[in-house]
Amino acid sequence: MTGIGGDCFAMIAKPDGSLTALNGSGRAPAAATADWYARAGIKSIETTTPHAVTVPGAIAGWTRLLADHGTRSLGDLLQPAIGFARDGFAIAPRVGFDWARAVPKIERHAGARRHLLLEGRAPRVGEVMRFPALAATLETIARAGRDGFYTGAVASDLIATLKAAGGLHTEADFARQDATYVTPVTSVYNGATIAELPPNNHGIVALILLGMLERLSPPKGDPLSPERFHLLMESSRLAFAARDAFVADPDAMRVPVAHLLSAPFLDELAGRIDRRRRRAELGPMPRPAGSDTVCFSIVDEQGLAVSFINSLFADFGSGIVGETSGVTLHNRGQGFVLDPAHDNCIGPGKRPLHTLVPAIALKGGAPWLAFGVMGAAYQPLGHVQLLTNMIDFGLDLQSAIDLPRMFFEGDAIVVEQGVSGDLVSALQAMGHDRIIVRPAPWGGAQA
Repeated sequence: MTGIGGDCFAMIAKPDGSLTALNGSGRAPAAATADWYARAGIKSIETTTPHAVTVPGAIAGWTRLLADHGTRSLGDLLQPAIGFARDGFAIAPRVGFDWARAVPKIERHAGARRHLLLEGRAPRVGEVMRFPALAATLETIARAGRDGFYTGAVASDLIATLKAAGGLHTEADFARQDATYVTPVTSVYNGATIAELPPNNHGIVALILLGMLERLSPPKGDPLSPERFHLLMESSRLAFAARDAFVADPDAMRVPVAHLLSAPFLDELAGRIDRRRRRAELGPMPRPAGSDTVCFSIVDEQGLAVSFINSLFADFGSGIVGETSGVTLHNRGQGFVLDPAHDNCIGPGKRPLHTLVPAIALKGGAPWLAFGVMGAAYQPLGHVQLLTNMIDFGLDLQSAIDLPRMFFEGDAIVVEQGVSGDLVSALQAMGHDRIIVRPAPWGGAQA
């Protein structure tokens, strides 16, 4: 689900309500151009290819956050992880469930087979799994800090592993990886100020959704009413269509964030929703004139609040593992498209559309809620459901997290097993004909 071969984002709120956001997402190799992929006959970026691997940003993000806001050294903080990797840990039921499902992906790559399987199979529940190569890599990073990952033996191993698979990564690509502070984007919903990461992060989708819901005035009373979920699904389809049309590396975006949060844009989207029936066609996105995952939320004794999220994206990321370093590499490059006319087309040093969204909400100018929701593309809707469960329906934090969830995939709605048959039937009567029960949760939350 996560690891040092992935990316991270963080949102930090000081006790006075001032906000800081960190973008620790990785960049594409300098040689990754749309022309190169066209010449190579590559039509899309597939999960298990080296082209899905941008330079991992997690270690750059960790070291930047610790240097500027931390109270302990990276070397000290890595000791528990080193111990678990070296001495092993017992496989819990949910971990065993996910691991067994991922075996076909893991089997594709020699490094993954060596480091992630036991005699060619997934570890069973209760078995002890050890990662000696990863332990050695973590010890290197504990001693050398950021450079222990982006230069030297670890970087050389990862670059060689990627090149052997056909990747474009170089020593210079790894050496230049950085983490950057960015200005959060905010909006107010029913008295709470919601702060999200700006693009290339898709946290703005949550703010678009909240803006639409304010205009639609969702029904109060029953948080599991079909009317509420109908509006959530229809709003989500439009908000995610806006994401897919516009969100990219901020240096490449031609549609400003202000347009996506403007009253005319939100009015237009909200006006397309039929409160009683599913809309078959979404229509084009209004343009301005001229143009899987682990998170934690912590508050310390001084009142400093942190929402932090770190991920490999898919289970075991790309399924590519450093031959000698034991580092599992993510597949965040799948956030790119290969259409040269699109703002989110892959390009040298660009950051892809990214689904990791930590968030913080303020009330009365002070931190009120630090939270994150796991579940890949579902995360912005997860933010909205969690927030509206509390703000609109008065649920306590744990009840707001536990409420059953659903999300759309194509023309289908995919529901968790906790969604009742009566709710499914009511949604089908509103035109949501394809409803699928998901075998696993959409994603938990930490708050």
